[in-house]
Amino acid sequence: MKMHKKIVSHTVFIEERPVHYQLVDTQPEGQETPREAIVLVHGLSASSYWWTRNIAPLAQHYRLYLIDLPGFGSMRQDRRYFQLTKTASWLLQWMEKVELSRAHFIGHSMGGFICAELAARRPDVVGKLVLVAPAFMPPERQMRHYLLPLCLGITHTSPAFWPILTYDAMRTGPLTLLNAARQLMAQDNYEHISTLSMPTLLVWGKHDTLVPAELGQLLIKEIPQAQLVVLARAGHVCMFEQAPLFNKHVLNFLGIPSMRN
Repeated sequence: MKMHKKIVSHTVFIEERPVHYQLVDTQPEGQETPREAIVLVHGLSASSYWWTRNIAPLAQHYRLYLIDLPGFGSMRQDRRYFQLTKTASWLLQWMEKVELSRAHFIGHSMGGFICAELAARRPDVVGKLVLVAPAFMPPERQMRHYLLPLCLGITHTSPAFWPILTYDAMRTGPLTLLNAARQLMAQDNYEHISTLSMPTLLVWGKHDTLVPAELGQLLIKEIPQAQLVVLARAGHVCMFEQAPLFNKHVLNFLGIPSMRN
């Protein structure tokens, strides 16, 4: 079957400010019905580049939307507008602008937290939910408690990922990183967990020092339709470090039979 591969950059406007995103579509020739959509939401100090090893396998079966959050990646010029409490609403506005009425969501770290909030507030627009090491932090934990785990996390990250990590850290900048981290830790992180009504896949790296995999065992008891996968040879950025295995589990969860990705 011949495929048309399209990776196209787009811009829409939300509250008169430009929002950049990418659409990846590999529509089979002759197929008129649009494929189901997946929205990929990155984490703290990250960008859409963090999904580099997941795009091709997922795009074989779904339309992919990759969006950078305000203050990060291609949206770094909007760093002063980042407000964690408004980001889920911002994503919902973006969905309306691009005429996306329903999608599966995959969120990593802070992006997982945001996707969970969006899904709890508007379950009608979410098909299935994949939370990758979602940043549900204990409220008593302080900023200084993350410095050592953050440094240790780099040692469990593939050297191939370091250029992406460095580039996005430079684009984000320390002030934006600290501001976003403080906002994240100030939230009542568990407020929406038990209200998630859609099938949810939790994915963790066993060696995640930033958001420990043990948290997955707690969340699976709180989310009604949750299942947990722990990738043995991965850390916090498990979708990059163990991409083939990650892609396999996600596709199986979404309903695509097991295959070599």
